[in-house]
Amino acid sequence: MYRYFIRLAYDGTNYKGWQIQPNGVTVQELIMKAMTTILRYEISIMGAGRTDTGVHARNFIAHFDVENELSYDDLSQLTYKMNRFLPNDITIYEIFSVASDMHARFSAVSRTYKYYISQNRDPFMHNYAWYRFGNLDVESMNNAAAELLKVIDFTSFSKLHTITKTNNCQVTQAIWEQTDSGLVFTITADRFLRNMVRAIVGTLVEVGLGKVSHQEFIDIIYSKDRCAAGESVPACGLFLEEIKY
Repeated sequence: MYRYFIRLAYDGTNYKGWQIQPNGVTVQELIMKAMTTILRYEISIMGAGRTDTGVHARNFIAHFDVENELSYDDLSQLTYKMNRFLPNDITIYEIFSVASDMHARFSAVSRTYKYYISQNRDPFMHNYAWYRFGNLDVESMNNAAAELLKVIDFTSFSKLHTITKTNNCQVTQAIWEQTDSGLVFTITADRFLRNMVRAIVGTLVEVGLGKVSHQEFIDIIYSKDRCAAGESVPACGLFLEEIKY
């Protein structure tokens, strides 16, 4: 068997996330159908993770296996044909050969997400940022975000009733930046739990509003209680930015 990585991007607005679901169209489903049609045999694709409904990806990795090796020209043609077959909100950047033991999900060492908050109402950004009027205390939010680098159990920010062996994650970056149009939150970790980033952002916004103190934010983390944390912010502002192997 020969293994290949697919590097792609997608606008998640019209999809029920990456992973195949019984109740809606997903990115994985469309890519598998396209590749199976082009190669004329059944192809199974494994993604680097699952993004929820409405979440976007600037850089996403998936892998697939084939019995016969594909040449450079074959891969170039496959990339071209895939992009002609797929809708405009999904783009294949490249398909390339990797070692047979490389895995899109389990070989990844870090993932980076960005969350965008727009403080200016913009009709062209409503699918790509959470519009929220008013000022937030960015310094307090960054001081609280720094606490995320000191802990490993993120149960308080995990979607309830998920099937995971552990809620431990190693966060290596968590920072807010002010832009001309709003705020951007960047977070990097070895893995993420379902709904984790959106729950963290929602809780940090509470800090920025002065509704949750720095100590209360710490208490929320150690409570290991999702109900203690803030509400999950809308999916539209969340982008998977980078995956490192």
